[in-house]
Amino acid sequence: MVFPYTRLRRTRQTSWVRRLVQENYLLPSDLILPLFVIDGDNCREPVESLPGVDRLTIDLVIETGRRAAQLGIPAVALFPAVHASLKSDDGAEAWNPDSLICRAVRALKAAVPDLGVICDVALDPYTTHGHDGLLKDGVIPNDETVEVLVRQALTLAEAGCDVIAPSDMMDGRVGVIRAALEERSYTDTLILSYAAKYASSFYGPFRDAVGSSSALGAADKTTYQMDSANSAEALREVGLDIAEGADMVMVKPGMPYLDVIRDVAQGFDVPVFAYQVSGEYAMLSLGAERGLFDRTKAFHESLLAFKRAGARGILTYAALEVAATLPGGR
Repeated sequence: MVFPYTRLRRTRQTSWVRRLVQENYLLPSDLILPLFVIDGDNCREPVESLPGVDRLTIDLVIETGRRAAQLGIPAVALFPAVHASLKSDDGAEAWNPDSLICRAVRALKAAVPDLGVICDVALDPYTTHGHDGLLKDGVIPNDETVEVLVRQALTLAEAGCDVIAPSDMMDGRVGVIRAALEERSYTDTLILSYAAKYASSFYGPFRDAVGSSSALGAADKTTYQMDSANSAEALREVGLDIAEGADMVMVKPGMPYLDVIRDVAQGFDVPVFAYQVSGEYAMLSLGAERGLFDRTKAFHESLLAFKRAGARGILTYAALEVAATLPGGR
C-alpha cells in the first residue's frame, strides 16, 4: 500500500469514477426550508440582513411550500414575525389558537398536506424582552417557562403542526411536552428537540427577521443556551432529551459545531439535524456577492459537510435554490 502501487489520484481522474466512489450525497430530501411568516395578503418583506430571504404572508407561504414540495423538499419550518402590538412580557400570543403561526399552519396543511410543517416552541417572537422564556427580576425561570411552553406546544399541535421543535433550552421541557401531547392524544406529533443549541453570535439576522433583536438589545441568552466551549455537555443534553421522548435532535448552529454533530450522530441512534443558521447563510451569500467564490458550489460544499458529519436533515435558507440544482430537483 505504498507509492507507486497505490495512487489515490486514480479514483479522481474522471467524473464517472469520482461519482462512483463518492462517499456522501446531498439530496433535496435532506433539506428543510425555514420560512418567516407575516400578516397580510400577497406581501413580501425583504430581510435586509439575510440576502434573498423575505418575510411572507400566508398566501405566499403556501406558494413557496408548493414549490418546495415540487423540488422534493420534505418539510418547512415556520417562524412568525408578529406585530409589536401582540408582544407582551409573558408572550401570551404564543398560545393563541388564532395566532399568525396557527393560521399559517392550518392553511399550509390544507393546501399542501404532504409537506411536513415544523414549528418552534419558544417565546422570543412574542415577548417584549426578546427572551425564549419568561423574564422575572432579570432571571429566566425554568419551570414556570416550561409550563407556558407546554401551552404553546399543545396549541401548535391542535393547529395541525407535524413537528414540535422546542428551541428554548429549558431543562426538562421535552418530557413535559411529550407527556402533554400523549395526554391530549397527539400521539403522532413528532418532537424535534433543539438539544444542543449554543449561545451563538451567528443568530443576528434571524433575530432581525422575527423582530426580537431590538427587544433583546444588549442582553444575551447565556444562562440557558450552551457555552460554545463545551462539547461533552452537548452529549448530556442530547441524552436527556432522548430519554424524555424526543424523536429527533438538533445541533445549532451548524458549521462551527461540526464536531458536535459528529459526536451526537456517533453516540446516539436517533436522527440528528443541523441548522445552517442565519449568520452562516448571510456570510456565504455576502461572500458570493463580493465575488469571493461561486455561490452554488459554496452552498453545496457547506451542506455536504453536515452530511459528512452525520446529519440526516439540514435546515437552510438556501434550500430552494440548492434543491433545484441537485439530482431529484426539478
